[in-house]
Amino acid sequence: MSQSREPSFTLGVEEEYLLVDRESRDLISDPPVSLLDDCEALVGKQVSRELLRSQIEVGTKVCENVAEARQDIARLRGGVAEVTGRFGYAPIAASTHPYARWFDQKHSEGERYESLTQEMQAAARRLLICGMHVHVGIEDDELRIDLMNQFSYFLPHILALSCSSPFWKGDDTGLKSYRLTVFDALPRTGIPARFASYAEYRRHVDVLINAGLIEDATKIWWDLRPSDRYPTLEVRVADVCTRLDDAMALTAMVVCIMRMLYRLRCDNRRWRMYARMLIMENRWRAMRYSFDEGLVDLAKGHIVEFPDLVDELLEILAPDAADLGCTKELEGIRGILARGTSAHRQLRVYQEAVAEGMDRDEALRAVVDQLIEETVADLESGTDPAGTAVDAATEHG
Repeated sequence: MSQSREPSFTLGVEEEYLLVDRESRDLISDPPVSLLDDCEALVGKQVSRELLRSQIEVGTKVCENVAEARQDIARLRGGVAEVTGRFGYAPIAASTHPYARWFDQKHSEGERYESLTQEMQAAARRLLICGMHVHVGIEDDELRIDLMNQFSYFLPHILALSCSSPFWKGDDTGLKSYRLTVFDALPRTGIPARFASYAEYRRHVDVLINAGLIEDATKIWWDLRPSDRYPTLEVRVADVCTRLDDAMALTAMVVCIMRMLYRLRCDNRRWRMYARMLIMENRWRAMRYSFDEGLVDLAKGHIVEFPDLVDELLEILAPDAADLGCTKELEGIRGILARGTSAHRQLRVYQEAVAEGMDRDEALRAVVDQLIEETVADLESGTDPAGTAVDAATEHG
């Protein structure tokens, strides 16, 4: 099963942000049209609107390594923060707003958005959620499908480390990632199906296209999918990370797992594949608890504490991180365990504010303040927001 040509393992990272008013801390349901134009003027065409007007999306150029991806995301985050600040706004990198209501939001204009809301109705109108997508360059079609089949095992691990959506409409949901309960209302979501070959994958996609259900495979929204536009595998399961350090640690983990699976393949080995129902069980545990209650080690058949899983995985990935030049970033996974995910920190701020005598609304606004601060807290190693911008939209789309 040796591979004649090693994948490039290039990277593209997309992040979605919510736009809040600095005074009220609520979402900006109808920002001025000039805001996006001003963002493009500062950082180039790597910024775009999203389904809701209170959202904005950024995407890196094609990056050779994690350090380059960090530099570009830092520039993009900083640029969006600078421009929105001119209007009295701020971006927050969180997958839900602590108290905003989806039915108060306005949808962006455009045929794609109108088609989505018409087809999906309330399931689409409720999509007041943001995520982070990581593309990894895997040029060979067959290899892309093979790695997708094996990588699915690790999707709950990625989710558990990224949680940033504990609140919904002002309520503590009891879940660390409520986002996926909203997103899973759409069809063609969740853990991907398993395919024996790229041809089999395309046959299944073509059934949906020929039946008139979808225009193309971009309407397949699995947690992990082959990109329909670029030769990449796209990991979509993660909540958007509030801290850039956390986002880059997860980016490093994603690309290192991809390379590890490829390395095994070159040695005529592979990661054992498990039933989708078992992976979905771990996915639910990640949504509910993040890493607090561990995940099922499917080889051992029992729950293992998450720090132990991380220790084992980081040891396995060490040679890949060294070869890809992202050992430092991968070690950032331990930092997430030490300080908690964004969801942990949001809940801590809320609980401390209530303990200090704040009412519910004041405590929720304190959470927004924390999110505003943390979204731009780790940008110092990035380039100036006005640095060289890519004139075309991110190639990893």
